[in-house]
Parts: sequence; structure tokens; C-alpha cells
Amino acid sequence: METVILVVVIALVVILAAGGLVVGSRRKNKQLPPAAPPSPPKITTPPAEPHVGEEAEAPQEESRRTVEEVPLPGATAAPEALEEVQVPPAPVIEQPDPTAGRLVRLRSRLSRSQNTLGKGLLTLLSRERLDDETWEEVEDTLITADVGVAPTQELVERLRTRVRVHGTRTPAELRALLREELLTLVDPALDRVLHTESHEESPAVVLVVGVNGTGKTTTTGKLARVLVADGRSVVLGAADTFRAAAADQLQTWGERVGARTVRGPEGGDPASIAFDAVKEGIAEGADTVLIDTAGRLHTKTGLMDELGKVKRVVEKHGPVDEVLLVLDATTGQNGLVQARVFAEVVDITGIVLTKLDGTAKGGIVIAVQRELGVPVKLVGLGEGADDLAPFEPEAFVDALIGD
Repeated sequence: METVILVVVIALVVILAAGGLVVGSRRKNKQLPPAAPPSPPKITTPPAEPHVGEEAEAPQEESRRTVEEVPLPGATAAPEALEEVQVPPAPVIEQPDPTAGRLVRLRSRLSRSQNTLGKGLLTLLSRERLDDETWEEVEDTLITADVGVAPTQELVERLRTRVRVHGTRTPAELRALLREELLTLVDPALDRVLHTESHEESPAVVLVVGVNGTGKTTTTGKLARVLVADGRSVVLGAADTFRAAAADQLQTWGERVGARTVRGPEGGDPASIAFDAVKEGIAEGADTVLIDTAGRLHTKTGLMDELGKVKRVVEKHGPVDEVLLVLDATTGQNGLVQARVFAEVVDITGIVLTKLDGTAKGGIVIAVQRELGVPVKLVGLGEGADDLAPFEPEAFVDALIGD
């Protein structure tokens, strides 16, 4: 039995061994797929080196372009196709009319608002009986016209004396009498000449001072026209750096008559600009330099410091010939308060009364001259460019009392 089992085991071993040989033979006979050939390496051709010496190639002829032919970056059209740049036209330089007799030409404008005073006085003086009550009405009329208390009392006293002594009664006689007395108050003997002629080495310098709102900058521009009309060459100094657009406004006035304007940054030092304006006037050989100063009136001390500095700096070039105070005539007696402050700060040489054609009362001319002891040299009679006129006492009084 054991022999049979042993034979069976040996047989199984032989069979398994034979099966392994067959499997191994099959595996050897099976061909694997051929491997893909490796890709050839990429060869980068190095840039050609320039030839040197005898091996250099002959240079090729290339067309050359001028600077004008090279197109600008972003330009898509030929230069000829581009639109021409529009250059703004130069401002037209105006020729103002001569100032001689300008106040006479503007007399009707002045008389429309002023001859109420004259008519009122003539009506009162033409009464059959000139009693104390009538003379009080004469006083009230003069004071209402801003003549001032002291000048009014003087005028009434002289009128009463002359009427009583000479027995003046006819309208023509009364008008002549009133004209004579008013002319005495206006004082034609005062020096009203504007000193604007240049010196040997420097131009005449005019400082224009006053509170903002009185028409100070506009008056400076109009004064430039007055001087140009009289044959003067002018340089403007925009030293009012604290009011917005003051320099632009002044420059516009200057351009209209061909006057150069010297200006600085807004809020800059007014004295520095005034200094540069006079320096420019010297360089150009100008006759006159007009300096528009700042019109702040917060405190008298600040105003004194500012105007004093401007004047001291300007005087390094030469003397200040005129200091003109601009007053708004419509403010009446209130304007005298401003006038007193400026008179204490700087030596005023003349007064410019603006807006005298409106609701102003002509007596302010007499009052301000009495208050400051300074003559009215110019009057503004409207918004037009040539409505600033040299003050003429006779023409003014004639406008006051009417025809």
C-alpha cells in the first residue's frame, strides 16, 4: 500500500515538473514590442557672429529719414493730416481817448445824481422871505448831501452875510453866488496834478490803497488807461495777493492797453511783488508803475505793517510819488472812517472817489478834503473803461447846481 502511494506522489511530481518547463518555454518564445527609438536632441543654431576685418560684409545702402519724417509714438496720420494748433489771437490793444475835458464830457452823468443839491438850495434861497427857518433848511440840505457840519456852517454863514449885504435876489444872482461859495469849499487852489512822470533812473511809482469793495483794483486798471491816453508807458504791480482773482482782473485791464502786469502766487508777499514791479519798470524804461495793494482792514496795526513794508521796499529803487486812497462815494460819512485809518498809516497824496454817478452825494468831495487835507484827484463816474476822470472843481460845481 505504501508502495502505491509513493508511486502516485512521484508521478505527480513528474507531471508538475513537465508543466513548468512548457510554461517557461512559451514565455521565452513570446516577443516583447520593440522600444521606441530616442528622439534626436534639439540643436539651437547660435546667432551668427559679426565678421571682423577682411571677412566683413559690405554695408547695405539704407534710406535715411529726417527728424520731421519720423512718426511720433501713437501717431497714425501723416504730419500734414494733423489739425493745425489753434493759437489764441493776441489781445487787441485799445487807444483810450485823451483825458483832457473828460469830466466835462461826463458832466451829464454826474449831474443826474448831483444837481438835486443845487436845485434844492436855489429853491430855498429864492423864497421871498429868508428867515431863520429857511436857513436851517439850507443847513439840513447841505448836511444831507454829506458836505459835513463844519463846512456847512461856514457856507451858510457866508451866504447869509452876502444876501443881507448885497440884497441878492434874482435866480441868476443866487446861482452865481451859490456857485462861487461852493467852489470856495471845493478849493480849486489845491494841487490836483498826478505826479506820474519818470525820474532820471527810475519810473514814477503810484501806490493805490483802499478797502476791498471800493473798486480799488478796477480803479488801478482805469488809471492805467488814463496814463496811456496821456502818452505814458505803464507797468502794473498786482500786490493784492489776498483777494481771489485780483491779479487776473488787473492783468486783463493791463492787456487792453498794452501794459505789462507783474504778479506772484496767491497769498504771496505783496512787498516782494511791488519790488519786482518797480524793477521791471526800470528794465523797460517805463514812465509809471502802478501798484495795487491789498485792501484788508482787520486791524490798523496789521495794515500799517503791510503798507509800511511795501513802501519801504519800493523806496529801495526810488521815491514813491503818489499814494492814492480809493473811497466809495456811496458810503458817505462812513467812508471818512476808513479814510482816517489809512491817513494814519500812510501819507496819502490824493483821493479817488468812485461811484460818484450813483446814489452818492456830491458833498462828500468837500467833506473828505476837509477831513484829510488832501485833494480829490480822480472821480469814477460809471462802470465803463473810460469813466475815470481827473477832478475839475469848476465842472464839478456846475454839475452840482445844474444849468
